[in-house]
Amino acid sequence: MADSIHLGDVTVTAANTYKDVIPAQTLRGEELEALRSHSVADALRFFSGVQLKDYGGVGGIKTVNIRSMGTNHSGVYYNGIELGNAQNGQVDLGKYSLDNIEAISLYNGQRSEIFQSAREFGSAGSIYLTSRFPTFKEGVNSHLKAALRVGSFNYFNPTFTFDYRLSRNVSLSINGEWITSSGKYKFRYRRVTPSGELAYDTTAVRQNGDIDAVRFEAGVHGFTTRGRWKAFLYHYNSERGVPGAIVNNVWRRGERLWDRNSFAQAMWENEMSSLWRMKANVKYSYDYTRYVNNDDKLIHVDNTYKQKELYLSLANEFAIRQNWQASLACDYQHNALSEYMSVSRNTVWLSAATALSLADRFKLQASALMTAVMEEKRDRDEAPSKVKFTPGVFASYRLLRSQNLVARAFFKQSYRMPTFNDLYYTDMGNAYLKPETASQYNFGITYDLDRRNTLLTHFGVGVEAYYNYVKDKIVAYPKGQQFRWTMLNLGRVDIRGLDANISATLSLPASINFTGKLQYTYQRAIDVTNPADNYYRHQIPYIPWHSGSAILMLEWRRWYLNYSYIYTGERYNQQENIRYNYTQPWYTSDLSLMHLFSIGRVECRAQLEVNNLFSQDYDVILNYPMPKRNYRFSFTIEI
Repeated sequence: MADSIHLGDVTVTAANTYKDVIPAQTLRGEELEALRSHSVADALRFFSGVQLKDYGGVGGIKTVNIRSMGTNHSGVYYNGIELGNAQNGQVDLGKYSLDNIEAISLYNGQRSEIFQSAREFGSAGSIYLTSRFPTFKEGVNSHLKAALRVGSFNYFNPTFTFDYRLSRNVSLSINGEWITSSGKYKFRYRRVTPSGELAYDTTAVRQNGDIDAVRFEAGVHGFTTRGRWKAFLYHYNSERGVPGAIVNNVWRRGERLWDRNSFAQAMWENEMSSLWRMKANVKYSYDYTRYVNNDDKLIHVDNTYKQKELYLSLANEFAIRQNWQASLACDYQHNALSEYMSVSRNTVWLSAATALSLADRFKLQASALMTAVMEEKRDRDEAPSKVKFTPGVFASYRLLRSQNLVARAFFKQSYRMPTFNDLYYTDMGNAYLKPETASQYNFGITYDLDRRNTLLTHFGVGVEAYYNYVKDKIVAYPKGQQFRWTMLNLGRVDIRGLDANISATLSLPASINFTGKLQYTYQRAIDVTNPADNYYRHQIPYIPWHSGSAILMLEWRRWYLNYSYIYTGERYNQQENIRYNYTQPWYTSDLSLMHLFSIGRVECRAQLEVNNLFSQDYDVILNYPMPKRNYRFSFTIEI
């Protein structure tokens, strides 16, 4: 896990050929090399339309929200299979390191491919994590990579990767790491009253942000005459403090969290004939979480949660004609949660999709998804059973035949089931909650230019406008006693936004390469539930109107100098957009220097990072202060 969202160096790219109906924002290869010391959540900050909730510290939870749709509408896929959490619907991306990731891709709507599992058609936005694929030099059957990262806050992070070629068509990859940190960093806590008078101004050290975590992954990759297969094991074990909120100059330090997350998954894909392809996925996961609150000012809590998940998927693609394909897929998933609460859920997805391409200028995709959810009968309600149908249509057109000037548009509906916490949490749950339904509309224009042996080797610009409408939004509503809440379908949210980006790469004399990228996002996400509410048509919490980033990277021979800037504009931390709930904008600047060199046959890389270069004081989430200026050094060898 990373200790902050500060990044020193990264380049975000999108597909520059007319290949995808809706292109992805992607980080891969050299772009990811600059981020190896950070988590997946940190890297996603550089994608447009993304808001990251970071609760501070190395052990702080990190969740992502795409285009204000909410964390539960964002699917996170590891090697094509979704990472799930039926209990609360959120995936803590801080648990996933970039050390074993080959590419990260973000899709709005859905992936531009119909040969996929049925479940993949259900997310409003999708994040795909693709693990490294072992590669070997001629005549070499093994490859070892080891790294050591040390830094501020007593950060210590050794990692290793070992690849071995078992046969001509089968290879093995093992990756592991250990992260430990005290999580103690200085911060400034300053608050003023609504009248503008100074209430608190304190400099202190953040406590209870320590972490001790081990992650292990293993993968086997194989090829057959007409297909491929792969199998993965993942295990994460951690103990960490939960850095509490600082309210009225009071520090809470009584929370501890233990996590054990394990899963095994496999994929098999084969070309059955020249007209038929088949892909099968299977996954079993087991998650153990223990949460303890020993704060003497609060009620003692010691809860244990155990989640089990079984997932099966079968997808088929048929070539009707050379430029026309169709797919059918069926998925099944069983979720069970025990200990603190006991409930199970069975879900079936059925999808049908088609894709058409005309003269390499017009591309069209359409999909239909049926989702059926069945849960066990509980004492206080009838056994719920829900069936939902959601369509999607995606189109793109190349405006100039000789240039990559492309117009794109899509419409899609998606929905999310209430989580187990929403339905059954003691004194809060409402077993009759309706699913959230979201409608998405998107239109954009992109232009990409790639040239060799010229000063300007790459230039890209893109603009996308979108409108999202969320119906039956699930909210917690106070009822009766002050601390007694219930879950209700009250919220409706109207979301309108604009994403714009521009990027360029210059090939200068003396072997100097320069890459720059600017990104800007505008979002207006307002609550349109009830005109009688004080917050009617107010911006929803933690969604800024304006945000953006600037990235500059200079390469000379085997030296890399990188600068990045992130800006998040003004926003509000509660539903009412009043002065008391106002949260100031924040921005950070990060700098890193990396050098590649060889010692005999050993390839080496040394990197120095300075994060939050100007030592800004800021909170991503109110009362969870982020670190000031901090440093990190890493050294990597490859044999």
